[in-house]
Amino acid sequence: MNIQSPIRNRSLGHTACPHDCPSTCALDVELTEDGRIGRMRGATENSYTAGVICAKVARYAERLYHPDRLMKPVRRAGAKGAGQWQDVTWEAALDEIADAFVKAEQRHGSEAVWPYFYAGTMGLVQRDSIERLRHAKKYSGFFGTICTNMAWTGYVMGTGTLRGPDPREMAISDCVVIWGTNAVATQVNVMTHAIKARKDRGAKIVVVDIYDNPTMKQADMALILKPGTDAALACATMHVAFRDGYADRDYMAKFADDPAGLEAHLKDKTPEWAAGITGLSVEEIEAFARHVGETKKTYFRLGYGFTRSRNGAVSMHAALSLATVLGSWQYEGGGAFHSNSDIFQLNKAELMGTAMVDPEIRMLDQSQIGRVLTGDAEALRHRGPVDALLIQNTNPVNVAPEQRLVKQGFLRNDLFVAVHEQFMTETADIADIVLPATMFVEHDDIYRGGGQSHILLGPKLVDAPPLVRTNLFVIEELAKRLGVADRPGFGKTEREHIERMLYVSGKPDFDTLIEDKWLDCQPAFDDAHYLNGFAHPDGKFRFKPDWEGTPAPNKPPAKLGSLGPVKSLPVYPDQVDLIEVADAEHPFRLATSPARNFLNSTFAETKTSRDKEGRPEVMVNPSDALSLDLMDGDVVQLGNVRGELRIHAKITDAVKPGVLVAEGLWPNKSHLDGEGINVLTGADPAAPHGGAAFHDNKVWMRKA
Repeated sequence: MNIQSPIRNRSLGHTACPHDCPSTCALDVELTEDGRIGRMRGATENSYTAGVICAKVARYAERLYHPDRLMKPVRRAGAKGAGQWQDVTWEAALDEIADAFVKAEQRHGSEAVWPYFYAGTMGLVQRDSIERLRHAKKYSGFFGTICTNMAWTGYVMGTGTLRGPDPREMAISDCVVIWGTNAVATQVNVMTHAIKARKDRGAKIVVVDIYDNPTMKQADMALILKPGTDAALACATMHVAFRDGYADRDYMAKFADDPAGLEAHLKDKTPEWAAGITGLSVEEIEAFARHVGETKKTYFRLGYGFTRSRNGAVSMHAALSLATVLGSWQYEGGGAFHSNSDIFQLNKAELMGTAMVDPEIRMLDQSQIGRVLTGDAEALRHRGPVDALLIQNTNPVNVAPEQRLVKQGFLRNDLFVAVHEQFMTETADIADIVLPATMFVEHDDIYRGGGQSHILLGPKLVDAPPLVRTNLFVIEELAKRLGVADRPGFGKTEREHIERMLYVSGKPDFDTLIEDKWLDCQPAFDDAHYLNGFAHPDGKFRFKPDWEGTPAPNKPPAKLGSLGPVKSLPVYPDQVDLIEVADAEHPFRLATSPARNFLNSTFAETKTSRDKEGRPEVMVNPSDALSLDLMDGDVVQLGNVRGELRIHAKITDAVKPGVLVAEGLWPNKSHLDGEGINVLTGADPAAPHGGAAFHDNKVWMRKA
């Protein structure tokens, strides 16, 4: 598995970054003779990672060997959240968890237990095994809504599936449009390939976002628009394409459902109309439309910013439609890409226990955990309470919206919470039992990267501390205690799960992946660019999407139906004010954008990341600061119907007037009053398939 490195007294291990990022970087890891890791580097042999990774992962040893890492199981010894703990053995801790689950089931039925997880690791075995326990025990279902719904839905409404032109084609494009993602901070490899295109070909980099972030500073053309107005820009650009002859009518006649209807719809979607909505000038919109219209090999790299807004599905579909109007899909280095998640075809049925799914079991919304735990009847699907939680790979007391409800729910005296974690997060701090979890170099797993095209093996490289255990271990041990260990899928090691997944999916085996390190699954050019037809039954791109009927990757089960104000979704691409529009009482729009040195709530525990980020701040435009008599560094109060908090103001022209940006995610306790930015974010579902709109909040602001 290891090969000799030129670095003295070290060998080199190969793995994949496990974190919630589309890049899923292939990693080379220095391994010292005493069984520790050193520096991590991007694998130069991997054509997407191309030797480049983000700085926070490069210094991963700081996290792995952090003095505050959890090293042993503990039981709460005082009041919830008081920080009083006593040591407990693994056997006793697991017995106590199982006993609490049995008692909850006896009181209110199996749905009283809610296994709750997310993307703290993207490794399929360690992340998804919790689902097998859920299905075997008929515990409440989990509908994941925090990350992908609006963006994935909007993309699939047009194409019919979640795949696109090879992301490495950015390097041979003549124009790369980075839209809705601060790639320098969140997807560094996008910048690797875009900058290569600029260096080698003179390609232009266009960035569309809501503030002047580090990616904007790399742009040849920078478009800063008001939050939630992306569709207006896309529609005006398509209007110009039809008006000025950039629209590829022959291509649309073959590959699109209703180009004539779209053109008629866009007649009044002029640059002047869009300027009044987006805050861009008419000249900026015209220049953008002219540039992408004249540049056939334009690659639209559409990011996860779309999934943080209530109209995100509509905005994604509108931006995607632009590539079809222009016919960009026909060219190498052209088209529109969001995720390749549908290309990998890994069969996880046994891993997740899908054969044991009971369709009558209720499905609870991940984003509405605050409402669920405080007894909201609609959130509970008009059934009984949740009395017990098992939490892996996520930190809802920091990352979930409607934080005041979340905290209130977790403080219930009748709620039992077990958390399996790497650090004493704010969720762990309020639990009854806390179990120490391995990190990715300490166990076997397998990964797939939606932002690229590889399946990557992540073999164990170093031993875990003596009392630290894997996610799979916890699931297996609870299954034994809860009487379901004889069900299909249980009793396997990580390697056995990986081998089984690969075998039933028709992929190379574990040993082959150890040797090869990854498997490139990128479809052939004509399939990736939809030149054999789009993935709808008639092979046509949908300008007129069937918002409720089209299959989608994260569509809620039939018993939930469509979510959010579905009837307000447009027939054709259009700007729709499903967003929280600023008003007289709430004149500001707040986005909670990601910080460069954190990844959700991960890395907020490491000193280097915290030092580089400084402190929680909200960006305020100078004109807004002047109207409120604010100086840089003053404390302001932000609020809306969900709550209020205090935070330091950073006066900067990086944001437009009326727009506030708070980069994070900082722990709640890092804020002035111990309440973080998600006090202000909402958990109401976005149309049509749910999702939490973290960048879509109207707020008031005053000097504290």
